[in-house]
Amino acid sequence: MEKLNSRAKTWNIVTISRIKGILNEKIMRQALDTIQCRHPRLNSRIIRFQNSLYFQTEGTTKIPLRVVNKFDDQQWQEVVQEEMNLVIDSSKCLMRSVLVHIQSHSQINYLITTGHHAVGDGLSSIQLHSEILTYCQQIISGNLITPVASLVPLPPVEELLPAWTNKFTGKISSTLFLLQLGLQKIWYRPKTLGFEKYAPIDQRSCHLIHKQLDSELTQKFVNCCHHENTTINSALCAAMMFTVASKFTKKEKKSIRVNCLSYLDLRRYLEPKISDEHMAVLASSTMGFYSIQNNTTFWDLARKVQQNIAAITKHSDIFKMILAAKHLIDFSLNYPRQVAATVSVSNAGRVNVPKIYGEFELEEISFLGSHALYAGMFITHASTFQGKMLLNFVFSEPSISQNTMEELVNNFMLLIWHICQFKNEKSLTTV
Repeated sequence: MEKLNSRAKTWNIVTISRIKGILNEKIMRQALDTIQCRHPRLNSRIIRFQNSLYFQTEGTTKIPLRVVNKFDDQQWQEVVQEEMNLVIDSSKCLMRSVLVHIQSHSQINYLITTGHHAVGDGLSSIQLHSEILTYCQQIISGNLITPVASLVPLPPVEELLPAWTNKFTGKISSTLFLLQLGLQKIWYRPKTLGFEKYAPIDQRSCHLIHKQLDSELTQKFVNCCHHENTTINSALCAAMMFTVASKFTKKEKKSIRVNCLSYLDLRRYLEPKISDEHMAVLASSTMGFYSIQNNTTFWDLARKVQQNIAAITKHSDIFKMILAAKHLIDFSLNYPRQVAATVSVSNAGRVNVPKIYGEFELEEISFLGSHALYAGMFITHASTFQGKMLLNFVFSEPSISQNTMEELVNNFMLLIWHICQFKNEKSLTTV
């Protein structure tokens, strides 16, 4: 993860909260100091020693906080775009934060944190925002008890995984998994968006398009997924693949082969269970390959995705991507002209944190990963809070232009709207 941060400004986790209430720099500063004291890894930095990387607490700086004034409510996206394209100086600290005051709405603020993916994932970063707001509430009411108790550091991720992953069996499994993945990619040759314009890694930048499904449309989408016996995550994957595949239907009448990178929460598969209060990287991913025929219906594809993910989790294949992660990251850095997948979906699902924190109200919360490295991919990060789904589409320029991405996102949103109007048999020929 430090390679991705330092070489490609990639895979840092940006979390965004829209907060209603009078929130100032002094309150936020104290809350950040508190969570840094509570979470050992947030009170760490990364040092290099004898060609290896280590966490070290000594010399760690305070979590940086800057305050920004923006007039318009949508200008928080400008700040996020800046944050996505800034390297984290991991020799000092592993997180930074921005408090955005919206001048046209005096009680509206946005808290934007950027965290190093070596110490947290999307779910733990969302949970962290809830904890920050809890401390803000306690500070205002005078109920914050200091010093706060520091959590016991979790062991390295490798020690949290099943025992077989750390043995010779794990090495064999990861090698065979990489071989299988390579053969599947050669056999399927999945279609991707590719490069509109190529740029070396250090000249790539990450950009954002933010969309929302209102509560009514979100509920319709959820109901459709239940009716069709599939998951919301699988339906999102299918919608992303359908959207990209529809770009090629006019040029190609044969079936279109695509692949989907989907991220999964590992916490439910670990023994013993890891508490939600811990900052950790406990996510894995799956890579599925699919062939979309002209008569393939949307829900058929969604069910295939679900079946593929279910098979992977059932046979413990969910851990193999973690074992192979280092090699896949090195491959992406060494072969920057390769496109990792057609689409990528990271869905946090229904966010289970409180809405009210005393004088503060959490109105929206979402997250994204910076993806400058991963050119040519259609990527979204989804979360659902208070019945509303928030979607952050990120893309690497100049491989995908702003115009192309806007067209793709609009087509995706239109597809979701159509399938929620009970047009359940939508196929590629009718997109």
